[in-house]
Amino acid sequence: MNSLDDAPPLYQRIAEQLAQLIRNGTLARGEKLPSVRELARQHGVAQTTVVQAYHWLEDARLITPRPRSGFFVAARPVSLPEPSTPRPLRRPREVSVDWLGQRVLGRAQPQDIVSFSSGTPGPELFNPDRVRRAVVRAAQRHRHLLCTYPTTTGHEDARRALARYAVGLGCSLNPENIVITGGCMDSIGLCLRAATQPGDVVALESPTHFSFLEVLQGLHLKALEIPTHPRNGLSLDALQLALDTQPVKAVMVVPTLSNPLGSCMPQAERKRLAQMASRHGLAVIEDAIYNDLAEGDDMRRTVKSYDTTGHVMLCDSFSKTLAPGLRLGWLEAGRWTEALRGIKELQEGGQSAVLELALADLITQAGHAAAMRQLRAAVAARVDEARRVIASHFPPGTRVSDPPGGLLMWLELPRALDAVLLHEACLEQKILIAPGTVFSTSGRFRNCLRIGVGGDWSPAHLQALRTVGEMATHMLLQAPQPKAA
Repeated sequence: MNSLDDAPPLYQRIAEQLAQLIRNGTLARGEKLPSVRELARQHGVAQTTVVQAYHWLEDARLITPRPRSGFFVAARPVSLPEPSTPRPLRRPREVSVDWLGQRVLGRAQPQDIVSFSSGTPGPELFNPDRVRRAVVRAAQRHRHLLCTYPTTTGHEDARRALARYAVGLGCSLNPENIVITGGCMDSIGLCLRAATQPGDVVALESPTHFSFLEVLQGLHLKALEIPTHPRNGLSLDALQLALDTQPVKAVMVVPTLSNPLGSCMPQAERKRLAQMASRHGLAVIEDAIYNDLAEGDDMRRTVKSYDTTGHVMLCDSFSKTLAPGLRLGWLEAGRWTEALRGIKELQEGGQSAVLELALADLITQAGHAAAMRQLRAAVAARVDEARRVIASHFPPGTRVSDPPGGLLMWLELPRALDAVLLHEACLEQKILIAPGTVFSTSGRFRNCLRIGVGGDWSPAHLQALRTVGEMATHMLLQAPQPKAA
């Protein structure tokens, strides 16, 4: 597996210089930045390089464009303390997903509820006309495919398009080794079936994605939760201890914008994880579904890009960024490729070739990068609004993650608060929140919440979030205070 050069590109070096000036206050909030032409002359670079640098700073929410006026330093986001890192669990656990997680995160939810449970952008954040045109073009150009069975691994042209897309993730992939699937969780399930047997131990982040627990339960696998930092992701030191003491067969990890924390693993740690996988003969199943929502290009580089021995299995989908209705994902399974193909052929077959080609059209269009920037900006504005509400209406001592992109925030409330009881009280007010207990096998995180800003977003949502904070404050005042140690 070849990887990209570790040196950041020129535009990123220029952007990071400006970012440092903004963060240390040299460039003040609201101050106008040099014009593209002026900055290009100062650095002796092409204007396109400066445009890329300004786009990088936009994605990082450090600057904002004003039509016909230029670029200005953005307002500082609200500063809040981040959640704590959980203690490690000593032993793997059988997975038993309960009714609460299904109710909170299941697809069937009442229409009259204001929901903060979604990890997917709502329809208003997508461009349905762009998707429709791509589907119509694919159906017109390849109408014969509507009357033939699809191949198991996916249409050749679509796999080539995905290989080109993967270059942006830092990967050089052979299109022949790419398998198109029915979504990211479908990809992850296939990888687990190829790399594990029932009863095996799988390490994963803690807190972790509820759907990961569902798929582990369905495959009769044991979960070993590894402490995860809200900013830097999975603790590799804790993982190494687990590898030394437990029969771990695979690791499930979301290095970029993990669900529910929104953490991003540093690149040095991603490289280290790939090396650990090779040294221990371990299958690392990497979920890259949120990579396109990350604010910085450097955060999109995958663990797979550092893989030289085929021990990293990369899974991805465009359900969070392009079109959930296409129901398409893809994977590259490294040394488990042949085993996985056999499983897929026996159990699942292929997807619609017409939809695969529509997806290929969408991700290779010249405007795709601009569409992703617009999506990131829209989501970032929601996160900033939500953080302002949390800072002013939630109980003192509330800790909040500050993800560099994405749709999700993790709230750690004061210990005396029971988020499950808060969830029940909010339901009576037609508000849906996700208590932290559904993101673990152990019942931990009972004083935590996951807040998602996908789905609809309106003044009613901001008011509902204020209501959640006010209810939490009231419950805290009524709760018995823990005794001092």
